[in-house]
Amino acid sequence: MKILLLGSGGRESALAWKISQSPLCEKLYIAPGNGGTDQYGENVAMSALDFESIEKFVAEKGVDMIVVGNEDPLVAGIQDYFAEKAGNVLVVGPSAAGAALEGSKDFAKEFMTSLGIPTARYRSFTAETLADGEAFLETLEAPYVLKADGLAAGKGVLILPTIEEAKASLREMLGGMFGKSSATVVIEEFLSGIECSVFVLTDGNGGYRILPVAKDYKRIGEGDKGPNTGGMGAVSPVVFADEEFMAKVKSRIIEPTIRGLKERNITYRGFIFLGLINVGGEPMVIEYNVRMGDPETEAVMLRIDSDLVEAMAAAARGNLGDTEMRISDEPAVTVMAVSAGYPGSYEKGKLISGLEKVGNGTIAFHAGTKKTENGETVTSGGRVIAFSSRGTTIEDALGKSFAAIEAVDFEGKNYRRDIGRDLLNYTR
Repeated sequence: MKILLLGSGGRESALAWKISQSPLCEKLYIAPGNGGTDQYGENVAMSALDFESIEKFVAEKGVDMIVVGNEDPLVAGIQDYFAEKAGNVLVVGPSAAGAALEGSKDFAKEFMTSLGIPTARYRSFTAETLADGEAFLETLEAPYVLKADGLAAGKGVLILPTIEEAKASLREMLGGMFGKSSATVVIEEFLSGIECSVFVLTDGNGGYRILPVAKDYKRIGEGDKGPNTGGMGAVSPVVFADEEFMAKVKSRIIEPTIRGLKERNITYRGFIFLGLINVGGEPMVIEYNVRMGDPETEAVMLRIDSDLVEAMAAAARGNLGDTEMRISDEPAVTVMAVSAGYPGSYEKGKLISGLEKVGNGTIAFHAGTKKTENGETVTSGGRVIAFSSRGTTIEDALGKSFAAIEAVDFEGKNYRRDIGRDLLNYTR
């Protein structure tokens, strides 16, 4: 198969690495890719949102399958576009109607509530119902959770400690803090517990496979301090996601979700990301995403021992059948090296050295990097490289990633040294 992977981050680097190993993969293109994805295929200078250019490229190169890495093209309707324009091309990802699970927080909450899927109590408000929103906040206990309805580049969720801050932020959000994305704001009760990410590949006809469960770390500082980031690291498996917990996830969340999509005649052939929280042993949904997560993918891919291309193609055709998903018992971790100043302002173009020293079972999945004209690799984003390792234990895997991250250098390099520590010390 000739495969086109859309995206440019660490998630796409990990997907490219895994796809390139498949005997079914004849040629892999990554659009636009980054400074490291050319290890696995051919980078193509093309926007993932330029559907016409993608259509032309697919026709010229004879591409058989498109794997959509991030959410924007899905919400914009790339699956629908190719279903109409080139129905013979497989697309791994839902239709725009299915992508609304991530593209609209209000839709996702209504979907869950209508199906009895456990999630936090909520209500949605617009500028016209601001007073009602302030009144609803009065019925909740601190802290207060406000979510922009639409996509906001991972920045549309606010957790406020006081009612005064919550009301002020509600006014700011409805006034355009996140542009059109916060024209509607979802207010929900705060859930206390420990989070994890569950990934499902579904064929839209009732068939599904569960990928390795992971936990990510969003805060910039150790001990989960400081502002949120796109993710500072991840660990898989997750100690509390045992057979009992996952049985509840399957029966209460995964299967009702897949059934609900089919009942609504929504085409969904691709990945579902379930952002879950364990509240006293009971799984509840924080959010849906309609693609793999980042940085979880960089750990999850290392634990899949079967052919991911075979599974994705079967899902995209609408029939997973008896396609297997073999998962290694060995844990995997990823630790993200980030630019100085991230998640605030940061400089780009810092020379990266020592990549040739990465070994001993660690893979440096590039995220925010690019190649210069003379072939040097430099920083081009806040999250720069995800150092990912598999080991006999979580401690073993972490030791490999920390050793690798110390071997590689760029000015201002920062990373968290406590990734996974909470799970090592976890007790019920």
